[in-house]
Amino acid sequence: MKIIAFGASSSKKSINKKLAAYAASLMNDVEVEVLDLNDYELPLFSEDKEAEIGQPQLAKEFIAKIGESNALVVSFAEHNGSYSAAYKNLFDWSSRINPKVFQNKPMLLLSTSPGPGGAASVLAAAVNSAPHFDGDVKSSLSVPSFYENFDLEAGVIKNQGINDQLANAVKSLV
Repeated sequence: MKIIAFGASSSKKSINKKLAAYAASLMNDVEVEVLDLNDYELPLFSEDKEAEIGQPQLAKEFIAKIGESNALVVSFAEHNGSYSAAYKNLFDWSSRINPKVFQNKPMLLLSTSPGPGGAASVLAAAVNSAPHFDGDVKSSLSVPSFYENFDLEAGVIKNQGINDQLANAVKSLV
């Protein structure tokens, strides 16, 4: 079984990438590939830009990575209550290549933030929209106050209650 995990953020120190990678690491007997959205940086999507350059190779590669996987773990950063511009732009380009971006893959959707809201607003939007793009959302979880609940040195959630919730959410993928 192959899992693709990524944080829907372009931050080099993305806490959402850390959370997605940690969640994927909780699965046994799986191959995990953690993607970095910085490897898929594209010009700002518009129909005019698409007519000018066509479909970018990086967006095709992103869609191919999803297609090669058996499941997805995505953790969403919240920028002003919505998706990060980096994720939204990659998603927009990808949806032009394949409107069924998520290709009926089982998905675990997560979010976190430094504050107590845990990026719950963007997570709710992602959970609601994923099925429209052929995503099979098996579970979702918002992790509040990332720096209080995650041990950066060990790379693990240190709050046992949240860790148990995450472990149960991860089980939904297998």
